Amino acid sequence: MTVERSILLIVGVIVLGSVLLAALHSQNWLWLTGIMGAHLIQASFTGMCPVVMTLKRLGLPTKAGFA
Repeated sequence: MTVERSILLIVGVIVLGSVLLAALHSQNWLWLTGIMGAHLIQASFTGMCPVVMTLKRLGLPTKAGFA
C-alpha cells in the first residue's frame, strides 16, 4: 500500500465513520466531516499533511499519481 492510497483509505474511513455517528448518535459528529474537508482543501494548497508525513516516516512507499 502506498502513501497516496493510505490517505484515501484513512480519510474515507473518518468521513464515513463521522456520518454514521451523526446518523446514529449526534449531528455534532458532522463537524468532523467538515474539518476533514477543510483539511483536504488546505493540504491541496500547502502540500502539508501531518498524516502523510507520519506514513512516510513509517516507511510506506510513494507513487506519483493514480496508476
